[in-house]
Amino acid sequence: MARYFKSDNTAPVAAEILAAIAAANDGYAAGYGDDDWSQRLNARYSALFAHDVRVFPVVSGTAANALALATLVPPYGAILTHAEAHIVRDECGAPEFMSGGARLILIDGPGAKLTPAAIERTLAANPTAVHTVQPRAVSITQATELGTVYTPAEVRALADCAHRHGLALHMDGARFANAVAALGCAPGDVTAAAGVDVLSFGASKNGAMSAEAVVFFDTARVADFELRRKRAAHLLSKMRYVSAQLLAYVENDLWLQLARRANALAARIAAAAGASLLLPAEANEVFLKLDAGRIQALRDQGFAFYDWGAIDSGEIRLVVSWCQAEEDVEALCRSIRSLR
Repeated sequence: MARYFKSDNTAPVAAEILAAIAAANDGYAAGYGDDDWSQRLNARYSALFAHDVRVFPVVSGTAANALALATLVPPYGAILTHAEAHIVRDECGAPEFMSGGARLILIDGPGAKLTPAAIERTLAANPTAVHTVQPRAVSITQATELGTVYTPAEVRALADCAHRHGLALHMDGARFANAVAALGCAPGDVTAAAGVDVLSFGASKNGAMSAEAVVFFDTARVADFELRRKRAAHLLSKMRYVSAQLLAYVENDLWLQLARRANALAARIAAAAGASLLLPAEANEVFLKLDAGRIQALRDQGFAFYDWGAIDSGEIRLVVSWCQAEEDVEALCRSIRSLR
């Protein structure tokens, strides 16, 4: 039987989330977000982020990212983002499709992280005119696709840079819980207080069942989001089941408890990797560089993971989920040490 380290998407749903779904399944409730659970989201998440917010549930991270960016960026606009960002590598053009044609402008940088200097250079190298796309937003991934984490100070610097140029700052938070757990800060410290305008708040990778949300910190930017969500078929008739998950997810800090466990187990794998570790494992992803023989040896021992980077680069990605078995982690650590 394979020991899964491919993705946190392969993990089951947390018991607390299943209980919340079951509780929401008692009797009748209004549809399309007029139910009690959905109506409580704005207040609950405003308290969570210590900032007045508008919350819109959807069922996938792709929908959250694409709809948020489409609301911020017109068809003739552009989104500045890292070349390794999730919206670049794994969204099948959804942001471009949902926005009606907005362009992604790709920026390089170590650890899959943007910097204000890189944004400034990119804007200077792409002056605008009637013939060009018009930059309207910066999008960052938290935690990044290489497992690194933006600090509150880094996010604030990016927000200041973006706002100085009239751009909104969007945060793709598919693994936002793991980032907050790694930072040890309040969730608002690295979002609202740091200048983020819109957050794609992920829960599915960390114990929920197809539950994501778009959280607007700058509520003036909500604009036509609700109409876009409906047109994109993400205004669910039985919204209560998604909203109930989003409420249970943050109840008693469940989301952070699950993320802390995943992060801690990932740190043990990183420690076992030694010189094979490509980047610091700051959240729940570990990236290693091994030769083909050692990679095959791990697979022969039943470990399932993805190759990463260029073909035959020797780079692999290991992702630890909220419920990863400790014995699987220990077995992987032993195997990695034996292959050094």
